[in-house]
Amino acid sequence: MSMSAGSTHDSVSEINVTPLIDVLLVLLIIFMVIVPVAPRGLEALVPQAPKSSAAPETTPERTIVVQVLTSAGSPVYKINDQSFAQSELLPKLAAIFATRQDKAMFVQGDKDLDYSRVAEMIDLGRQAGADRIGLLTPGARP
Repeated sequence: MSMSAGSTHDSVSEINVTPLIDVLLVLLIIFMVIVPVAPRGLEALVPQAPKSSAAPETTPERTIVVQVLTSAGSPVYKINDQSFAQSELLPKLAAIFATRQDKAMFVQGDKDLDYSRVAEMIDLGRQAGADRIGLLTPGARP
């Protein structure tokens, strides 16, 4: 009896894929069971129109634009294209903002006007009750 010192044939190692296939088949079965159970859509509450036939008539509030223009060196004040004296502006704006929900105002100044006049209109708007005040540039619309 003789014993050989080493093996002369080369063995090729192979990966055992049987456990991998078993796991993939289990995952496939799980997904096949879950897919029919998954919801097809989402439940959403759609807003409904009021049932009452007497809907309140609301007119959209017009945007308040205060214009400060120069005419013969003195400023001219307009609220939505109606001219007012400077002393009439605060009571008029206060009356407008007392009845409005949207307390927004825009100030538009003439290009030759001193900026301090525009700053006065911003302060006047705050005193009258405006929450938001914007500045309009030439060509801009509120």
